[in-house]
Amino acid sequence: MTSKPTSSAAFGGRVALVTGGGRGIGQAIALELASAGARVAVLARSADEVKQTAKLVSERGGDALALPADVTLADQVAVALNEINERFGPVEILVNNAAVVWPLGPSITLDPDQWASAIDVNVAAVARLSFTLLPAMLEHGWGRIVNVSSGIAAHPAGMLRANAYATSKAALEAHTLNLAAEVADTGVTVNVFRPGGVDTAMQAWIRQQDPEQIGTDLHERFTRNYEEGALLTPHQSATSLLSRLPTAATGQIWDAADPT
Repeated sequence: MTSKPTSSAAFGGRVALVTGGGRGIGQAIALELASAGARVAVLARSADEVKQTAKLVSERGGDALALPADVTLADQVAVALNEINERFGPVEILVNNAAVVWPLGPSITLDPDQWASAIDVNVAAVARLSFTLLPAMLEHGWGRIVNVSSGIAAHPAGMLRANAYATSKAALEAHTLNLAAEVADTGVTVNVFRPGGVDTAMQAWIRQQDPEQIGTDLHERFTRNYEEGALLTPHQSATSLLSRLPTAATGQIWDAADPT
């Protein structure tokens, strides 16, 4: 993977919101946005993690707001958005990164309610937040929405026993490309980002699961990729996204593995 450095003025003064920004890819994206001049709101369920990301942004001279909230709970999201408006103003850059990989296991053994909860986090919450923030973006004639997906959307059979995850990422990409077409030529862009295999807590969690539950092939593949050093760092993945984000391209599927 190759990437170009993002200009420190690329998003000077812009207001950005990163969900799932407390660690891993989301934290790295928040730091890169701040380095590009954005004022960054970081939202995730863990108060300690979002505070840590905000602290890292501040230590680098940026301006950040820590927002402990669950993206599936409308009241918590409303409070968070109100805080952003009061502190920074309307959100102009939205990175929907919050996601879950559970439940894993043979599909016929899964709790249907847990399956549906995963779809709510990975798809419905993304749509709700985007629809809430879109009117202001359209009114101002400028906005960036990025929905973080996964390579599994292109190869749904490549991650067996992860039906909710595979389903949600395929649906997320369809939602993204359809919305991009709807708001084309408005100054608001909507794109997919596939971050690649990244050394994150989610990857570590999968490696910690019982191979009998999630499937030995899946467990061995994730373990092998980690042990062979095949994973990207969160910073490498985030840099790939930020090198693309300033452009007016819309309705794209960006993959961290592709050259920029």
